[in-house]
Amino acid sequence: MRLMTAFRVFFAVLFDRAAAERIVPVLKSEPFSEVSLGKHPEDLPSIPPAAVADKAFCKSGRSEAVTLLAVLQREARLLDFLMEKLDGYDDALVGAAARKVHDDCAAVIERLFDVQPLRAEDEMSQMTIETPDPSLVQLVGNVSGEAPYTGRLTHHGWVATKCELPTWSGATEAALVLAPAEVEMT
Repeated sequence: MRLMTAFRVFFAVLFDRAAAERIVPVLKSEPFSEVSLGKHPEDLPSIPPAAVADKAFCKSGRSEAVTLLAVLQREARLLDFLMEKLDGYDDALVGAAARKVHDDCAAVIERLFDVQPLRAEDEMSQMTIETPDPSLVQLVGNVSGEAPYTGRLTHHGWVATKCELPTWSGATEAALVLAPAEVEMT
């Protein structure tokens, strides 16, 4: 439940500025303030203590959702791909990058969750649902009358057969860091 909520919040914040502005105060203990970045590295702000996850946000210093997102970035470069402006690239180049990110993300999800189809039946096959549990079966289309219901399986659903997120043991100040900055030494 929390993982799905985290994904929904992540994508809402990513694509909807108003949603982000409503969520920021929940994550912080004081009002959000604008920070002006200087030209020198010493002028870059450190993560303000108010932005560090509080007890309501992260029980152990970092939420599992942030840990998952950090793993997807580290092993599949998901954030690099999603946050990149794609306007200047042709479709073939975007497609090639998407294929690599897709394959790497799938490998991470497989390793951490061993995702399997929830239903064994073939999609588009007829099936009868005796007592529908909305957490297991979503009835769509013309739903009327009482159970049992007969219909066509249009999506088999997914189930995680395990959940093996890595344990995070970093500093509290870095609880929301998804990927460290990289500095190439010359």
